[in-house]
Order: sequence, then C-alpha cells, then structure tokens
Amino acid sequence: MIQKEVEKLLRGGTNIASVKTLAEVCLHCGERYYSPEVIELFEKTESELEKNETQNFKILGRSFQVAF
Repeated sequence: MIQKEVEKLLRGGTNIASVKTLAEVCLHCGERYYSPEVIELFEKTESELEKNETQNFKILGRSFQVAF
C-alpha cells in the first residue's frame, strides 16, 4: 500500500465533478481505499451535483453524447 494523490469522478444527476484527494492505493491491484472523511466529502459533493448546487465548483468544460 502506498498513499498517493488520485483523481475520482463523482456523479450526481446529469452533472459530473472531478475531485483530487489522497488515497491508500494497493501496489498489487490498484484498488483505492479512502478515509471516512473523504467518503463523506464524496457523498456531500454527489448530493450537491444532484441538486445542481454547483455555484462553488469550477467549470472545466462541457461534455457531449454522440449517437451513431
């Protein structure tokens, strides 16, 4: 196990947020382990995304779906 900065995508409704945080990462399989405080932050952020309470988030761009 090693502690390192990772990026996690969180979804709420049609919104997605990218969060950088520390996690314990297994050197063998790559599985990530988050502290209870970080998990609470994920849940709060997902709830805000679901409710469109994104005024404190930085907009990075737009995403699109292409149908073929």
